[in-house]
Amino acid sequence: MHKFPHLPIERAQPDCERFIDAVMGRVLPERPPLVEYLIDDALRKPIVTDLLGRTWVDPRPGDQPSWLAYMDNFIAVWYQLGYDFVRYEQGLPLAERYIMGDDPSRSNGIRAWNDLSHGTIATWQDFETFAWPEVTPAFFANYEYLARNLPEGMGLIVSHGGGIYEHLSALFSYEGLCMALYDQPDLVAAVAQRLGELFLQVYRQLVQIEGVAAVFQGDDMGFRTATLLPPEALRTYTLPWHARYADLAHDAGLPYFLHSCGNLTEIMPDLIDTVQIDAKHSFENAIVAADQFQALYGSHIGVLGGVDIDILGRGSEAEIRAETRWLMESCGERGRYAIGSGNSIPSYIPLESFLSMLDEAQR
Repeated sequence: MHKFPHLPIERAQPDCERFIDAVMGRVLPERPPLVEYLIDDALRKPIVTDLLGRTWVDPRPGDQPSWLAYMDNFIAVWYQLGYDFVRYEQGLPLAERYIMGDDPSRSNGIRAWNDLSHGTIATWQDFETFAWPEVTPAFFANYEYLARNLPEGMGLIVSHGGGIYEHLSALFSYEGLCMALYDQPDLVAAVAQRLGELFLQVYRQLVQIEGVAAVFQGDDMGFRTATLLPPEALRTYTLPWHARYADLAHDAGLPYFLHSCGNLTEIMPDLIDTVQIDAKHSFENAIVAADQFQALYGSHIGVLGGVDIDILGRGSEAEIRAETRWLMESCGERGRYAIGSGNSIPSYIPLESFLSMLDEAQR
């Protein structure tokens, strides 16, 4: 592995309170703190074994020791790469349809895509017979373990795995949802209500866990040129639930961050004024670069990440470092900014590209 002079950080000094203060605009740090949404196991594994010199353990269903070892490594990666927090999410078991395919970049060689044409709910009978999960204490065990075992100064940033729009479109399928908006709006409303209430139960408990520092929900509502549903449909079925989750977070003294891909121009006023998000994540230079977004909305909300995935995926080390430095300088001096990827760290990002971004951010 290529040597990175600033990684790993052997004696990290995380300060999650400082991170939150920076993103909320209460302080202007000398350099932007790090932020990330997800780091795929395909990269986390070689970081654990090659960079940190630890033993990787795959978590096995029902095997608590393997899960605890996995969680310890999970913490170590975020800690020794220089983050002030650990972000963790897991989703309730919802029966959704996937299309499976080979993907050599994944640790298990397989990738699953949502079936866009065939969902599990298409009729009222499907809805009434659907096996809706229960929110049990066991669901929170991993969150609680992470919160109890964080290094001093670190915080836990939490989310339910997948947002209400994402699960609504997965249960119907995207095509099915688009049709149902006009053919069966009452069914769409019922499914959205059931999902929204389930996730509300999750968040009511997550915000009470000691050590939780923020909610950072993901819900991809857009594509290259627009939102995936008409803005009015999002205002009817999904955004009110985001507003309720944000209210829960705010009532607990926590910020509510949103990761959402795509062009959300038409609903940005809703996200800022109605949902009242505190910061936005997920940027693509082909839509709106992070610095351009900050110029438009930075007086209202924080900006998280922005190093374009295309640059991380295909760029040279010099290009990645230049993009990282540019964002740190242009966005960092305005404040309410944290540096990281424009989306996440998926399996197909070269490890050395990810580490180049982090090393530059620590320079």
